[in-house]
Amino acid sequence: MIVRKAKLSDSETIHKLANYYADKGLLLARSRSSIYENIRNYSVVEIDGEVIGVGALSTIWSDLAEIRTLAVEESLSGKGIGRKLMEYFISEAKEMGIQKIFTLTYQNVFFEKCGFIEVDKDYIPPHKLWKDCYGCPKFPDCDEILMVMEFEKEK
Repeated sequence: MIVRKAKLSDSETIHKLANYYADKGLLLARSRSSIYENIRNYSVVEIDGEVIGVGALSTIWSDLAEIRTLAVEESLSGKGIGRKLMEYFISEAKEMGIQKIFTLTYQNVFFEKCGFIEVDKDYIPPHKLWKDCYGCPKFPDCDEILMVMEFEKEK
């Protein structure tokens, strides 16, 4: 199992996985253009050259990032693939000097197991609202759960 930064050639797989779960109401849909525009934020998990898990770490501010579009092939759910991506994102965030990561999710149990805590939606920074939330079809009645993980400041 290899975790790596996504390539443009992974875009269709990312789109397929994300929208498979979006069709089930478990993720927000992602357009192809959004995936291509943000491909540098995405990472993938592959086994024998086949992408089986995807996710993105999106920088929001100098000390804040968001985990988005975390999806694993349904037949491989529960095999540690999502956890592997989370470990990768946490390491990447720490490397960049980010002190907090958050996610909006329906999979709160998974994120709790990874060390996130649920917080009130008032925690969402205004620039996140302007950038993403106002354009979301669920705004202002978002039913996702906001979860946060904070890190000790590096000395």
